[in-house]
Amino acid sequence: MAEIIDGKAVAREVREAVKNEVEKLGRERGLVPGLSVVLVGEDPASQVYVRNKGKACEKTGIRSVQHTLPEDTTQERLLGLIEELNNDPSVHGILVQLPLPPHIDEHSVIEAISPEKDVDGFHPFNVGRLVVGRPAFRPCTPAGIMRLLDSTGIDLTGKEAVVVGRSNIVGKPVAFMLLERNSTVTICHSRTEDLPEKIARADVLIGAVGRPEMIKGEWIKPGAVVVDVGINRVPERGLVGDVEFESAARRASWITPVPGGVGPMTIAMLLRNTVEAAKRAADGSGA
Repeated sequence: MAEIIDGKAVAREVREAVKNEVEKLGRERGLVPGLSVVLVGEDPASQVYVRNKGKACEKTGIRSVQHTLPEDTTQERLLGLIEELNNDPSVHGILVQLPLPPHIDEHSVIEAISPEKDVDGFHPFNVGRLVVGRPAFRPCTPAGIMRLLDSTGIDLTGKEAVVVGRSNIVGKPVAFMLLERNSTVTICHSRTEDLPEKIARADVLIGAVGRPEMIKGEWIKPGAVVVDVGINRVPERGLVGDVEFESAARRASWITPVPGGVGPMTIAMLLRNTVEAAKRAADGSGA
């Protein structure tokens, strides 16, 4: 039976390290890291995410300011706000909560954020630096996945890693992070032919396709490390991942639960990125 990768415990470690770093910055430099979160509209899930981010900032000493705009906010107004935040030296990180209303072009908004303040790691500048192996803000969920893998003690060098999912937020960036760690990486998706065969080769499996229990436990290689990014709400069962947990846990060596696995890591890594942004700003090192 697989050992559980406890995302809550690992996230707690990250938050404690962030809190210590924030206290040190205040003590030695008189610096308080600042995060501005922009929420457009009243999407219930987004409201919960933003509220949780604010609480996490408060607990670690990061100054968090929320900017809430109505659903009918124009793209011009949103871009104007981002420009104001770009020019505010007390703001070290800018996060625009996604998804945005359909009349706003998400790509234009992401590209308007200064790369030095892009603590989500979505700006093309930071994505490009990830691809070529240069230091940059790493997207929070993939960075959290890598931290969870480290917590198992696995040496990723030479391992067969299979990523099921090709999103810009998780699938693609985590594949490049695994390559950085010398894994041999295969990216699959919902239209991949012979998916069970490809998954069966994986020493490390990342499930990030967004379909409830699409990945069957019987496909898992015995002894594999399984990280399930999926959060899918199923009637009468609640939240389930992209991986069939019970059967997968009988074959894997390590596995993340849903919930309580990858989810807590996303906000923890956002906090870490915000502190890093503040330090870079103070040092004048930029992105």
